[in-house]
This record gives sequence, structure tokens and C-alpha cells, in this order.
Amino acid sequence: MARPDLPQAFVTTPISHRALHGQKANCPENSRAAIRAAMDAGYGIEIDLQLAADGRAMVFHDDVLDRLTAQTGPVRNRSAAELGAIALRNGDGEGIPTFAEVLETVAGRVPLLVEIKDQDGAMGADVGALERAAIADLAGYDGPVALMSFNPHSVAELARLAPDLPRGLTTSAYDPAVWTALDAPLCDRLREIADFDRVGASFISHEAGDVARPRVQALRQAGVPILSWTIRSPAQEAEVRRHADNITFEGYLSPLPG
Repeated sequence: MARPDLPQAFVTTPISHRALHGQKANCPENSRAAIRAAMDAGYGIEIDLQLAADGRAMVFHDDVLDRLTAQTGPVRNRSAAELGAIALRNGDGEGIPTFAEVLETVAGRVPLLVEIKDQDGAMGADVGALERAAIADLAGYDGPVALMSFNPHSVAELARLAPDLPRGLTTSAYDPAVWTALDAPLCDRLREIADFDRVGASFISHEAGDVARPRVQALRQAGVPILSWTIRSPAQEAEVRRHADNITFEGYLSPLPG
């Protein structure tokens, strides 16, 4: 399967995790305020997508509302309009944005790394609705953008829907004690990034504490761009950059290229 090239901006510009949140008041993760802050500072932006009840792609990390808002229950049970009216915690009252709105705001100014969240929690093959919504919103978008997911089935669906868009696998050490919804054989397969060629991935974004893994470094030696998540200090960044081409960071300000 053909692999679209990952734009060079994704390996030269540090990427703010869930946008540049928490560096000032009223700037929660995946919010309009955090997206504007990242653009103003010149950073790339990583965001997450979940699916609304009416099929719209929403910029939100969790599959439930409880942690990030004063509401409870699954995101997928609310319409885009309902989600847009739910205020984010630690914000200025703004609600959950649609992906389409974020694309209009970013407008190609900085690299945009988009994670399609796994919709069943078990890396299953029942994918398509969120991927279709994301690709529909991206129609005509002009700017550096790349899509990724932990779920290889999702990345394969992205390849089918939009073969020219760069796509990658979000990858991890897949410790079964952490990934309790997955059985050990599936953890083993995902840990070894066995689906990389099958899905035509252009890059991986790998867990910081595991980035020196031989499989990851073999991909890097083969010319595959390696991103790494989530970097939380300058010291950790210095260590991870020995093994990765770029980082996704939060909680501090990563140095921008000169």
C-alpha cells in the first residue's frame, strides 16, 4: 500500500499535546483557547476526535464527559449542538468544538496532528463512522495535517477513505496491566507494530517511556518518522529526542527551532 509522505513540519515543529493547554488561565485541553495559544506560539497541535450522536466529529479526548465537563455520560449520546453547549472545565465557558470549527480556526497555519479515538475500547474492526466524519470535514483543507489512531483498523479505514492523506499508528508498550481491555496476544501484536505495512502508515507516534524499543528504532533506521508522546519536561525531551524525530509535549514550553 502506498504511503503518503508525512510533511516535514511534523518533524521540525514541536507538537502541543491536546493543544497548548494549562499554560494560562481558562485554557483547557482540546479547547479553542488552547488551539489559539498554540498557534500564537508557533507550535504544532495534536487534537483528539470523538463522535457525536448525529455523526459529527468533535474535538474531545475522553469517550465520556465526566472528567472534562460538569456533565456525565458518553459523548456519543449527545448531538454536536448539545456538546457545543457543554462548558469545558477550567475554561471561560466555551463548549466542546467541532472538528470543522477547529479546521476553520487553524486554517493551515501550523501542523495539525489528529488522533481518531478508538470507539469500542478494544481495538475492534467495527470502525468507519468517525473516520468518515473526519475525512468529510477535511475536504478542501489546505495545510499540513496527519491522522493517526491506536486502532489499526481505523488507520486502514483512513487509508481507504483518503489514500493521499498521511496516516500513522499511535503506539505503546502495551503493558497488559495497563491495557486491561485487551487480551495478551493482541497486546503482543500491537506492541510489535505488526500492522504498519498493512495499513500503509507514514509514521508512528510512540509512548515516550518505550521509544528506545528495538522495533521502533528499526523503523526509524528504515526512514520512518518517529514522533513520541507525551513529553512533560525539558529533561525528558532531551532523552526522548535521542530516539525520536519529534515530540508531543505538555506542561512546559518546548524550544522552537531557530
